[in-house]
Amino acid sequence: MTNKELSSKYNPAEVEAGRYAKWLEADVFKPSGDAKAKPYSIVIPPPNVTGKLHLGHAWDTTLQDIIIRQKRMQGFDTLWLPGMDHAGIATQAKVEERLRGEGISRYDLGREKFLDKVWEWKDEYAATIKEQWGKMGLSVDYGRERFTLDAGLSKAVRKVFVDLYKKGWIYRGEFIINWDPAARTALSDIEVIHKDVEGAFYHMNYPLEDGSRSLEVATTRPETMFGDVAVAVNPEDPRYKGLIGKNVILPIINKAIPIVADEHADPEFGTGVVKITPAHDPNDFLVGQRHNLPQVNVMNDDGTMNDLAAEFAGMDRFEARKAVVKKLEELGSLVKIEKRVHSVGHSERTGVPVEPRLSTQWFVKMDELAKNAIKNQDTEDKVEFYPTRFNDTFLQWMENVHDWVISRQLWWGHQIPAWYNSAGEIYVGEEAPAGEDWVQDPDVLDTWFSSALWPFSTMGWPDEEAADFKRYFPTSTLVTGYDIIFFWVSRMIFQSLEFTGRAPFENVLIHGLIRDEEGRKMSKSLGNGIDPMDVIDQYGADALRWFLSNGSAPGQDVRFSYEKMDASWNFINKIWNISRYILMNNEGLTLGQARDKVDAVAANQAGNVTDRWILHNLNETIAKVTENFDKFEFGVAGHILYNFIWDEFADWYVELTKEVLYSDNEAEKLVTRSVLLYTLDQILRLLHPIMPFVTEEIFQQISADSLVTADYPLVRSDFENKEAAAGVEALKDLIRSVRNARSEVNVAPSKPITLLVKPSDSDLEAFFKENVNYIKRFTNPEHLEIDSKLATPDLAMSAVITGAEIFLPLADLLNVEEELARLNKELAKWQKELDMVGRKLANEKFVANAKPEVVEKERQKQADYQAKYDATQARIAEMERLK
Repeated sequence: MTNKELSSKYNPAEVEAGRYAKWLEADVFKPSGDAKAKPYSIVIPPPNVTGKLHLGHAWDTTLQDIIIRQKRMQGFDTLWLPGMDHAGIATQAKVEERLRGEGISRYDLGREKFLDKVWEWKDEYAATIKEQWGKMGLSVDYGRERFTLDAGLSKAVRKVFVDLYKKGWIYRGEFIINWDPAARTALSDIEVIHKDVEGAFYHMNYPLEDGSRSLEVATTRPETMFGDVAVAVNPEDPRYKGLIGKNVILPIINKAIPIVADEHADPEFGTGVVKITPAHDPNDFLVGQRHNLPQVNVMNDDGTMNDLAAEFAGMDRFEARKAVVKKLEELGSLVKIEKRVHSVGHSERTGVPVEPRLSTQWFVKMDELAKNAIKNQDTEDKVEFYPTRFNDTFLQWMENVHDWVISRQLWWGHQIPAWYNSAGEIYVGEEAPAGEDWVQDPDVLDTWFSSALWPFSTMGWPDEEAADFKRYFPTSTLVTGYDIIFFWVSRMIFQSLEFTGRAPFENVLIHGLIRDEEGRKMSKSLGNGIDPMDVIDQYGADALRWFLSNGSAPGQDVRFSYEKMDASWNFINKIWNISRYILMNNEGLTLGQARDKVDAVAANQAGNVTDRWILHNLNETIAKVTENFDKFEFGVAGHILYNFIWDEFADWYVELTKEVLYSDNEAEKLVTRSVLLYTLDQILRLLHPIMPFVTEEIFQQISADSLVTADYPLVRSDFENKEAAAGVEALKDLIRSVRNARSEVNVAPSKPITLLVKPSDSDLEAFFKENVNYIKRFTNPEHLEIDSKLATPDLAMSAVITGAEIFLPLADLLNVEEELARLNKELAKWQKELDMVGRKLANEKFVANAKPEVVEKERQKQADYQAKYDATQARIAEMERLK
């Protein structure tokens, strides 16, 4: 034992203070360096340097820390590599917002000075994030920390760009893209969030050039009409066949535009006439290409109208919409306004409606990259998704992926490695070309372009001889939310396959979103966000980690509530209190001595039966927890741990040990004290990956070592003792039944009673008699009989447990009608259990596919329930005769 003592009350702030600094000082989070150990690596999904971490980050990193801490304890050579993402659009938007508050813009500063401001922002928020990682207890190796704009990662980005360009898979072209007028940059499809908004169809008349009639067209965006270069009708539409090739007059600016025949015009939709605006609509863009139509852009990059919009030049696009409609009405060209709700794309980062815009951008050609990623999922190198349904999500996206627009009109990020000269030539290379007549493309790459390389660029690639790349890549497990499968997971997979020939990770554990108590997504607009640091200040990091690890199954959302946090804190407080009890009863006993004594108990099946029982149950708990950890079922593992620690260990074993600890048998007391200390040690090891702070604090009272690098519990065959387990379970059932019977008739535990026990076999009878001291201590009988040949008393409360009937003759307190009602309720309970297990065993698929031991366990349950049903039914018949 050490000289330390646990304080009388669990105080998370006191327990966690300074602990993380001690771990860092001891350098226990780095890889072991053991060449014989199997490597296990995780790269952290790099948080954006845009602000503080939220509960989603806390959940994501907690799951990673649980995995890496357990693997470290299991002897793996573990690497958990930390880092952060520069987050191009998001970070630049934040810095520009700050500058606007100071009355300046990035253009006032210029590119170089603006980037200095962004680096200042990055340093500020990176420090905050690392501080939060510390409060969460994350066991990352800071010696390998990376940033997506590091020199090494920048080198990887340039190589990937150049190699894809040389293969013809990166190209530059003019296409309709998603444009963010607030950030003034292109967006990829998955950076656009579609929202239903109230809008309208504006119906307008475009008169034929000869004045003979007008064609009615409808649009949701009349402000783009100045970019109309044609109207289209379906070639098979009999209403308009004779008009193909003629012209209509564009209202307001009185410009003649042709009528073209195209399948895009649907005769069944609206009037069957469609205005064609190639520079402002992706479908119109394709029509324009088919008919060799001009592309007329009528908007500036900030969403205002340009000089081609006539009198509306300089107006914001939405103000222009109102003004154009008003003008059309004045001219008599407006037919009607049809109100309707429709889906409008919004920028994920700035929130403004996205503008389809004709623009010259850089693209990644996705067809071959997608095919390779899909094909790989049928190989041994496939990525295993947990839950497996997300494999289908991944494949569906890859099968329908579009070419990826990768250029962004920003200053913060990886500047595109392409240069242009006055002769109109383009040079693409990892370094700038020789000569002075070259200007680098001012645009930067999409943030996800560099993030897609994260699992291998952080390991030293493109140097394939880099020690970390050779040792820890491919990584073992990626943990992330289902909301970025498209953004990030898929891109890491296809880029890794292309450049390393391997999938970037073996497993992907997908978790859901954190929601509030009402199931709503947390957001600023709803004001329902929760700061994880505030939760830690109130409850401690361990309580938050326990809640997050037990909140839901993989892939499912979890609802945060303070009631759940109270329950988490209460569980840790229970662990703290039983630890104090055990430590107070183990003065002078070392953990090493306790282990030796437990080994002797296991080898000789010696010691008290309750000691053998708890070791058997500890063994089963280790097996089940380890099995569920391997499947990433942390909620199931947590439930198993909770039941063992609270119900079996604290509520039963610790109480049962008092019969021994308060006795004069010193030899038996030493065994029980050893089992108590040993079991506490194993519990702390099992819990440590989930709640590292409190387990380390308690462990430090019994060991000079750290749990961070301690051995994880293993299943021991010599702990298996089914006889002790069955006996103590029967003993618990007996005690529980007597307590319940006392409660039914309000007989206080302190009042002595008569207790009659009728076992159904001689082995259980012998067991009860050998352990009669426990029965007497916990049931307080003044008269006790244990006899398989016991005559059934008449006026007595009864209970049926596995292998025995229990009678409490309480004639003066017993109401026959009430007892019959209680027995009938018991009978219904056993019938329900029989029905459930009967249905399961009648299911041919279950019997054929389940493990034999699982089927056998169900058959044993069926026999047990049937015996209890029969005994209860017989007791009812006996009681009926007393009416």
